[in-house]
Amino acid sequence: MLIQALVILLGLIAISVPVAAALGWLGLALNYLHMPMPLYRALGDIAWQNSTEFLLVAIPMFVLLGEILLRSGITERMYDGMVKWLGWLPGGLMHSNIGSCSLFAATSGSSVATAATIGTVALPEVEKRGYNERLFLGTIAAGGTLGILIPPSINLIIYGLLTDTSVPELYLAGFLPGLVLAGLFMLTVIVACMVKPAWGGEAVRPSWTERISSLSGLVPPLGIFAVVVGSIYAGLATPTEAASLGVVAALGLAAANRTLSIEMLKHALEGTMRTTAMIMLIILAAIFLNFILATIGLTQALTDFIVGLGLTPMQTMLMIIGFYIVLGCFMETLSMLLTTAPLVTPIIITLGFDPVWFGILLMVLLETALITPPIGINLYVVQGIRKTGGLNDVMIGTLPFVATMFVMIAMLLIFPEIALWLPSLVY
Repeated sequence: MLIQALVILLGLIAISVPVAAALGWLGLALNYLHMPMPLYRALGDIAWQNSTEFLLVAIPMFVLLGEILLRSGITERMYDGMVKWLGWLPGGLMHSNIGSCSLFAATSGSSVATAATIGTVALPEVEKRGYNERLFLGTIAAGGTLGILIPPSINLIIYGLLTDTSVPELYLAGFLPGLVLAGLFMLTVIVACMVKPAWGGEAVRPSWTERISSLSGLVPPLGIFAVVVGSIYAGLATPTEAASLGVVAALGLAAANRTLSIEMLKHALEGTMRTTAMIMLIILAAIFLNFILATIGLTQALTDFIVGLGLTPMQTMLMIIGFYIVLGCFMETLSMLLTTAPLVTPIIITLGFDPVWFGILLMVLLETALITPPIGINLYVVQGIRKTGGLNDVMIGTLPFVATMFVMIAMLLIFPEIALWLPSLVY
């Protein structure tokens, strides 16, 4: 049944059926093939019960937060501040790309939004300063992936909802791995520019006066991050309420910058509605599919099969990691998360692994899928902003960062405390 389901799903995606429709059609096909009862009649009840889940309200709030930051000019000032503080390193503005992605990820919660936003601001600098274009594009695509790992992350909220795992614990667990991965990305750029100094382009050497003055662009995003995450751990707000507080803070910043207008709000709300509708349709289709999989017995059959192989827990984990790496070449990350997490997480728990730790490992695997051809979404986002040249340039530029992500996966396997240390301190 599993092979049959994968063949149907990949076949639908291959003929360009939208992800939500592909998941829904797969559920209907499996119902028709393996269950005489008309399970599709439960779709209305499933959609209503899950669409009214309070935790999901955080998704449009975080999307709106990112839209406001982008359209109010706060992101441009943030990027300029990163240039002043990180531009002196070998690789110059490529470090600013990664640093800005990390900071924007700490407010938007979306990898695609992070890559699109920072890419829009950064790409004009490629030719102006003589950077190696491929590596520069790679830093934007790879840096953008940090949006689903560094809290607040939409994907971590969805994982917590699907697996009944504490979202505040997941957020704590994502801090250190997110910072470590950003540091590894920057180290990758430094090594590349030391091997090929010409790739680093024109050096940026601002004065200390310029650096200090640029803090006005860096402090506001950090303030929003403090409002969102601080309110959660101070016990003042749930993740959903914290996302709403973040929106209020972003509106206050936009007003202070005199960029708050009816027109700006109109575009921000329109972008939020479009993105939220897409995400929610995929979520509801995936939940319906998971209901079908559980009802026809595929979930339990998969668990019994893997446990019955007689592999050690670590061997099983390596097999699961390999499965995600291969699957990431062909599936979009949100649909991967929604279709596989309810299947794989019970196996992980049965083998004795911590679901919080696995949530962070899964985010890194999904990040890898974001820049793995041929379906890596961030590759297309960066190429779409670039509008010239071939997609191959973006793919080649991300290869060093794919290798870096493999290093991060190995570090999480060898040192699980990277993800579990902060949660263990608080809980």
